[in-house]
Amino acid sequence: MKEIKIKYKQDYLNEKYPFGEAPKVTEKKRCIHCDEIIIVGDFKVFADDEEFEYICCPNAPDCDGTVIDWIEP
Repeated sequence: MKEIKIKYKQDYLNEKYPFGEAPKVTEKKRCIHCDEIIIVGDFKVFADDEEFEYICCPNAPDCDGTVIDWIEP
């Protein structure tokens, strides 16, 4: 997978967030994979070989959590 740099992170989330209304980039969440409190705006995006984009934990690639793994702290 290759990392994609996102310049306007709130705009990206508003467009690509898969679960209803996107969180604000200033919000805090807990990633259940690494058990860390994260700032949403620190997310990373990775694309697979078919160019599907994954919104990932800021601790990626060490953490394999994606946006579905973020819960309220």
